[in-house]
Order: sequence, then structure tokens, then C-alpha cells
Amino acid sequence: MFNSIRNYLLNLPRPLKRGILLAFDFVALAFAVWAAYSFRLNEIFRPDLLQLLVVFAAPLTAIPVFIRFGLYRAVTRYLPEKAIWTIINAIVIATLLWVGVLFILEISRMGVFPRSVPLIYVILAIIIIGGSRFGMKYLLSSSNGRKYSSQIVIYGAGAAGSQLATALQREGSKYVVGFLDDDKSLQGSEVAGVRVYEPSKLEYLIDNLGVKEVILSMPSIASSKRQVIFAELSKHNIKIRSLPALADLASGKYLISQVREIDIDDVLGRSSIPADTKLLQQMIEGKSIVVSGAGGSIGSELCRLIIKWKPRKLVLFEANEFALYQIERVLKKRTNLPIIPILGSVIDKKLVERTLKQEAVQVVFHAAAHKHVPLVEANVLEGISNNVFGTETIAKASLGIGVEHFVLISTDKAVRPTNVMGATKRWAELIIRDCAKKAKAMGKGQKFCAVRFGNVLGSNGSVVPLFKEQIAAGGPVTVTDEVMTRYFMSIHEAAELIVQAGSMAEGGDIFLLEMGEPVLIRDLAENMIRLSGQSVRDEQNPTGDIAIEIIGRRPGEKTHEELFYDPQNVQATKHEKILKAGNKVYIRSDISSKLQVLEKAKNDEDEISARQILFNLIESDDRSSTDDRVVRIKRAPN
Repeated sequence: MFNSIRNYLLNLPRPLKRGILLAFDFVALAFAVWAAYSFRLNEIFRPDLLQLLVVFAAPLTAIPVFIRFGLYRAVTRYLPEKAIWTIINAIVIATLLWVGVLFILEISRMGVFPRSVPLIYVILAIIIIGGSRFGMKYLLSSSNGRKYSSQIVIYGAGAAGSQLATALQREGSKYVVGFLDDDKSLQGSEVAGVRVYEPSKLEYLIDNLGVKEVILSMPSIASSKRQVIFAELSKHNIKIRSLPALADLASGKYLISQVREIDIDDVLGRSSIPADTKLLQQMIEGKSIVVSGAGGSIGSELCRLIIKWKPRKLVLFEANEFALYQIERVLKKRTNLPIIPILGSVIDKKLVERTLKQEAVQVVFHAAAHKHVPLVEANVLEGISNNVFGTETIAKASLGIGVEHFVLISTDKAVRPTNVMGATKRWAELIIRDCAKKAKAMGKGQKFCAVRFGNVLGSNGSVVPLFKEQIAAGGPVTVTDEVMTRYFMSIHEAAELIVQAGSMAEGGDIFLLEMGEPVLIRDLAENMIRLSGQSVRDEQNPTGDIAIEIIGRRPGEKTHEELFYDPQNVQATKHEKILKAGNKVYIRSDISSKLQVLEKAKNDEDEISARQILFNLIESDDRSSTDDRVVRIKRAPN
């Protein structure tokens, strides 16, 4: 019977519930006045006609105040503990208004009232009103065994937001307190049975209704507008999540699983443009393709992209057994195309040549490389072996068997390198140019090119997953230098642009992906902390949640990276996100003879000589100072 009463109350229409609550408050406050008189007089209070007016004046003045404070908008089941302060404030203000009425009656000589009655009334009203609210919360929240993990608001009361609210209500893990929407015609109304508020009301919802999370449900919004909204939301100590792009949305019940954590890419406001399907198609469709380093961040994303465009077969070349197993398993779930896993290193000449011949490879994406700057700095010979001679091995094998397209994945660290990793990648670029020169001389029509870009968000070794890990552990978040900047783009965008650039290659090209403006790493750290729903602890906010610690630059790290040796020599292509370095020759020496000298130093395990040879090949003007321009991403104030 007890459960049936609870279920009956829960199923009542919301307007009727509010009416019952209002009627209860009216009776309860009138009772509180009567009880206050009884306590003061130390006997049962029997009011006359004038005293009845005084008794009913209390609820008549209190009800409008309660309405103004939102006591009838809040859902009792999900009332946060801090709502007691809202109730106390409303009762105190209502009491002051009631005292004003008593004062008017007194000066008009209509009656004299004990001064202690209002004080006793306040105490009783708080106990009755507050106790009844939280008592009902306890009574109703346990019904049906349903437990809500948190209260949320949805930003965007459009079709997607309405479906998301309905799905969340049906799924029942989170309670939707309301919508936020900029559309004034929607504000104050209800969508899917949920009230729509103006965005400025978010702080009220957090303080009074216990909201702990905002889900942005505007999947077709422009990236610039999204960036502004994120900056505003991150002012509050609240978790922010988002629905993905409209094209990725499922309908109805699938909306909940589509809600994702906010990507820092959203905050950076970087906008991508649709891929040129003709470029992707002519590079991939019907071709036998090898991806070296197929289990890495870029390599695996390239593989996911390639299988969408129906190659004849895809060969996964990877030295890491577990990484190869993972990417093969993922791809075979998505396609029935032939997936050939090859476990081995690109420095294994016989394995590379056998693979290219047996699989009749037409296109090679060479992503295999050691990329972690401090690790390569500490393991110079291994970095040279893999990054330089691994590239030489697979590039020469590709040239020998007649591979149509060879695309080297390079890095912005190859420009005026200050570390071994960057220098080895610059050598790799020169090897590709040398192969392109030989291919042109032989008239085979083979296209060798390199694609150079900066950091990709979320890649292995990237600062973004490191920051996420540090934030999850409670900090501190470590930044190497206050003024350090880096370029960023998404892995998916990078993969699409790599393939399109390769399709445009004429031979010996070095393509440069348009990376936008460099980002201050400290700003990146601060925004990621705020997007996690926490605050930055610093001198201005010593009680914040997570501190940022400056640990100093690591060996070989630059303060600022560059994409170009000579910005004046950069050429546009037919794709606005892909640029091309001019054909200016930077290295006068014969790369083949220099490779022999470097190989001897490597074989002799002479790390000092190997390092010296590595950097001496790169002309002194390549090591000129970097451009100090810094662009700050938009930061939300504490």
C-alpha cells in the first residue's frame, strides 16, 4: 500500500502536484502562526476574527515569495541539500513582509501582537516547510528502485535536445532539470515536459537545483559559436559534455550513447572542411595499400579511413605485436576486405621487399617512426635506425618494385630541428626527395612525397591524454614552459588530409597541412581542467582544485615549432587546408653518400659521431631562430 501511494503521487500531473504543494504550504504556514501564538501564550490559542486575519496574512504574504524563489519549480525528488538555504531565505523574507503587515495593524490600533511570535514562527516554518520537502524527497526518491546519479541541463531545446531529454527520462540514470536556450520564444515554456531557461540562469540552476552537468545538444552549430558557448559554460564549476555532429547522430534511444566528453578540439574552435571525395577515391579505391606503423595513432586512423574507400587489400605493417593485433581486430569488425597483418620492422629489408612484392602493393603510407622527443633523444642510435634507415629501406624497396604512390608522414619538428627526432624526420624527407628524383629520371611515373604537420589531438605521446590522466589523478598538471606553444589538429582530419595530399603529389613534394595558429600549452591545460568541471589552483584562486606545475623544458624541446623553412616559398594547392613547400633545394650534399657515413657511425655504435653527422647535413640557416608569434586560445575567467 505504501508503494502504491508513492506511485500514485509520482504519476500525478505536474500542475496538480504544484497545486497540492501550494495548498499544503498555505495550511502549514497558518498552522505555524497558530502554534507560535500557542507557544508564546503557553496555552491553546483561540483566535478572534482580527487574529484570524493575522494568521492567514502569513501564508498570503509567503506564497508569492515562495513562487519568486522557485520553490514550486523544483522537483521534490531531486532537491539538493543546499536548497535548504533557499527555503530559509524565502521564509525569512516572507516573515519580514508579514511583520510589516503586523506593524501596520498595530499602528492603526487594530491590535497588539507579541514581539516574539514572528521569531517562533520563523523557526517553526523552517522546520515544517524544509522538513516536509526533504521528507517527501526521501519518500519519493526510493520508489521503483530508481536512483538518479546526477541532475543535468541540456543546452539546446531543439529536436535533438528534445529527443535526448526523452531518452534520458526513459533510461532513468540522470534527471533533466531543464533546458538552456538562446531562443527567447522558447524561454519560460516547456519542451518534452522540461522547462526552458535562458543561459544566464545556469548559475541559479547549479546553486538551487544541484545541477552538475551540461550536455550541449546543438549538433549543427558552427564551430565559432560552439567555442563561445564552451567559454561561457567553463566559467562554472560544472562538467560539460556534447552530442557529436549531426551526421553522426542516431535517433531516439541511441542518443544517450552518442553523448561524449567535450574534446579540447571543440575549445580550440578549429573548423575542418569536407574531404574531396575524388582525391580519396583515386588514391585508395581498388588499390593494394600498405600502412607502416599501422598500430600507431596516425597509422591506425589511416587504416580506418582507407577501408571506407574499398581498397583491393590493406596490408598492416607493424613492429608492435599487441598494436597489430588491436588494429587488425578493429578493422575486421568493420569490413570483409582482405586485411593482411605483417609483424616486423621497416628496417628488415628482406621482409619489406617480400611484403611489397607478394601483395603487389601500389600505395605506401609510411607512418612507422619513433616520435617521442625525449625518448629518441636518449636513444639516438635506435632513433636513427628506425626513422632514417627504416625510411630508406621501405622507400628504396618501393622504388624498386614500382609502387605508384609513396607518402611519408613527417612532422613540424623536421623544420630547423633542435632534437634527434626532428633531425631524423628531416633526413627522411630528404630520402623521399632523393627517391622522387630517381623515379623521375627513370620515367616510371612513381610519386614520392612527404606530408608535414604538427601535433594531433589524442595521439600516442600527445600532451592531451597526459593532461587527462593528470586531471583524473587530481593533478598537478605539468607544463614544461609558460610560453611553449604547439600546433594542433584532430587525428581524423590529419588522416583525410594526408591521403588527399598524396593524391595531389607530382613527385618530391613536401606538403604542409594548414594547422591554424599555435596554441599556448598552459592555456590548453587550463581549459582542459575547467572542461573537467574543476577549477585551476593558482595565486588568484588558492583554493582551486588542480594546480599547474611548470617543470622546465625537456632535452631537445623547442619553445615554438614551425611548419615552414621559408614561409615566402609556400605554394597553395587546390585544397585550402593543404599547402606545398617550394622546390628550393636546402641540402647540397649527396644524400646517398651521407647515408653511408651515418650508417658506419651507427654500426660502430658511435653515438657522438652519429649525432654530429645527423645535424651537420642540415645547413646552418635551417637552425635560425623561430618565429615568436603566439596566439592564445580563448580562456574562461575563474
